Amino acid sequence: MSFPGRSLILLFAILTAIAGISCRDRGGNSVTIALSDKFGSLDTLTGSGSGAADDRVRTLIFNSLIKKNEKFEYVGEIGDYKIGDDSLTITYTLKDGIKFHNGKVLTSADVKYSFDTMFASNGSKRESFFETVPDESDPEKKAEKKVSHFTSIETPDPKTVVFKVTRPALINQTLSNLVTIPIIPEGTGDSQKSNPVGSGPFKFVSYNSVNSIVMLEANADYWEGAPKVPRLTVKTIPDASALQNELLSGGVDIAPNPTNLSPDSLKILNEAPALKVEQGSGSNIQYIGFNTQATPFNDARIRQAVAYAIDREKIINELFRGQSKIAYSILPDGSWAYTPGTKYSYEPAKARQLLQDAGYKGELVKFKFAAGNSAIKQYSEIILSSLREVGFNVEIETLEFQAMIDSLKNGQFQINTAIWIGGNQDPIFLRDLFASNESPERKNGGRNRARYSNSEFDKVIEEAVNTVDKAKAKELYIKAQEIVSRDLPMLPLWYPANTVIANKKIGNIKINASGDWSFVKDITVSQ
Repeated sequence: MSFPGRSLILLFAILTAIAGISCRDRGGNSVTIALSDKFGSLDTLTGSGSGAADDRVRTLIFNSLIKKNEKFEYVGEIGDYKIGDDSLTITYTLKDGIKFHNGKVLTSADVKYSFDTMFASNGSKRESFFETVPDESDPEKKAEKKVSHFTSIETPDPKTVVFKVTRPALINQTLSNLVTIPIIPEGTGDSQKSNPVGSGPFKFVSYNSVNSIVMLEANADYWEGAPKVPRLTVKTIPDASALQNELLSGGVDIAPNPTNLSPDSLKILNEAPALKVEQGSGSNIQYIGFNTQATPFNDARIRQAVAYAIDREKIINELFRGQSKIAYSILPDGSWAYTPGTKYSYEPAKARQLLQDAGYKGELVKFKFAAGNSAIKQYSEIILSSLREVGFNVEIETLEFQAMIDSLKNGQFQINTAIWIGGNQDPIFLRDLFASNESPERKNGGRNRARYSNSEFDKVIEEAVNTVDKAKAKELYIKAQEIVSRDLPMLPLWYPANTVIANKKIGNIKINASGDWSFVKDITVSQ
């Protein structure tokens, strides 16, 4: 692979390092961190968008009730929880002495207020606590209505919150949903959009909406200990060239998981004297999706042929330079419910035989993906060549991001590639992706874009989701993964590594497998 202007970029990096230009030199111990995805809103409780970039900033300013541990299990963040014997109750006990940025001690009343504020809004997170069911008042059962997952949220004392759900199946789903809900002080709902107040490691200072720049300062009273960095600037830089130049010039000090940089760009940056690239295991999943109702991918043998045609190990080693790991499941391999199921290795002869057995006659196949990401474009072109080598008549078609999403939702595709970020860490996601009653046409927004339908899978996954016994649930989730790995409505490709590009003066970078920004509170700056 070649990179245009590589020599000039390296020269620029060397001159920059000699000049010693950096944000810290200009403004003391201030650190600038880059968001490579577009930032939308400070309000992640009642906002309508609340994308991945917004949630990155959320983890800096706010705390939630629940977080994920290294096995992607749900544990308490600002307290501990217990599930009642009735499998309908979550009792949450808050830690002592947690304070909001305005000095107020966090109590159960603030938790209740946070949920009441969310439920009174039209925000996207509100919808995750509701489901669409038939309206029993309609004799013909054609009408539907939305009902809450909760029957009540009670606060018997300042340290205790009691959530009651309508049925046992919603316990695990509720724990999952609680991860992204920021807890805010009572009475601050109207001001959170412009002046967010939380209990997290950093306090809000200002927001430049024109340039998408958020200024923060360390919370000296943070209950886990004050951050080592006194000031933090979050800067949105979605353009790959601009981000690369900002890193080389010192305008940005740290860029966690930059989704817009190609493998070649990472190599260039790693060779810059003032920079370093640190990597750890990732959990997000790059995949190939199939429309199982569209010819020729309505035949599982054709889908399996695709799997055997792709040399994933070669792509990872040569294109990504080892910065990914082969995936055999939608779930991350560190998950408590993980199993590899059927492993598809690189066997082009087997792929050709499967095409022959399935009676494939060279029908044209359109391989779709969203435009604008150089890494996806590079590996997609390699996959295109591999598919042609085994006998597929295939060509690439790129669409703008929203047009691509609409195409998938409407079933206007045969085969595509993309990435799932975060959602695949919970085994419930298997139901979202593959249960036949979770089609995109449903008003509650299913994710079964593959149009996959298997009654055996439906039965197993429904039992798994409804099982409170974790050991039994694990057995069922393993069986569910074995079914979908055989039928292959979606082919897991690899888990991209969690990659952090940083100035060499930035220390203690310990990003977890989830790839969230919780590590930022612990970074250090050497002088």
